Amino acid sequence: QAQLIESGGGLVQAGGSLRLACAASGRIFSPYFSTYAMGWFRQAPGKAREFVSTISRSGDSTYYTESVKGRFTISRDNGKNMVYLQMNTLKPEDTAVYYCAANHRFISRSEGDYDYWGQGTQVTVSS
Repeated sequence: QAQLIESGGGLVQAGGSLRLACAASGRIFSPYFSTYAMGWFRQAPGKAREFVSTISRSGDSTYYTESVKGRFTISRDNGKNMVYLQMNTLKPEDTAVYYCAANHRFISRSEGDYDYWGQGTQVTVSS
């Protein structure tokens, strides 16, 4: 059993900030959360889901898609089974449903490498 639940989405004006959180629960993640690389993906209306950011099991390696570099920061707390995405200087083009995902193999930008997915949280940035 594995569950990823995202929270923190909402409506924000351009230039604003949001912090997304993803809580991992279930026997798959407890106490094995630290064995999973974690990722954030997003899907805008009418578009395919795309990679946003990923973080290694220990948190010492992170990657970002080019469009969010310098604005978004991914982090994790293995003691709390949580992963976060701090999003600053938001733009209307960041509007999407944001998904948290877990990968039991390695840090990856490819959604095909991820084993578990959350239901998503809506982020809407108004201009």
